[in-house]
Amino acid sequence: MIQCQDCEFFEHNAKGGFGFKCDPFRTIKEPECLTKWQLIKIEQMVQAYQATLDYYRRLAPLQEKMFRVMEREMDDLNESENWKLADDEEEDDDGPYDDEDRWGRPT
Repeated sequence: MIQCQDCEFFEHNAKGGFGFKCDPFRTIKEPECLTKWQLIKIEQMVQAYQATLDYYRRLAPLQEKMFRVMEREMDDLNESENWKLADDEEEDDDGPYDDEDRWGRPT
């Protein structure tokens, strides 16, 4: 089995890390190369998921504050419109259709 550091598709970068130019559809030399490539891609996906979770953890307190402010605003709006609803409810109690169904027929 060929080692990755001996492969022509393996490269070192300036920061001391490494990279692969492997293409699983064209440049894989051995079956183990495909397994290694899959492990590398899974690790990249896990790192991206963890970065997303960290970002969501940082946003969570801000979201909570925003939700509380929005709830307060909605409650204030509802309270400010209560006088309209109170008048509407009184009209419904004395409505013109108390003795009739919705088509105007006596009940």
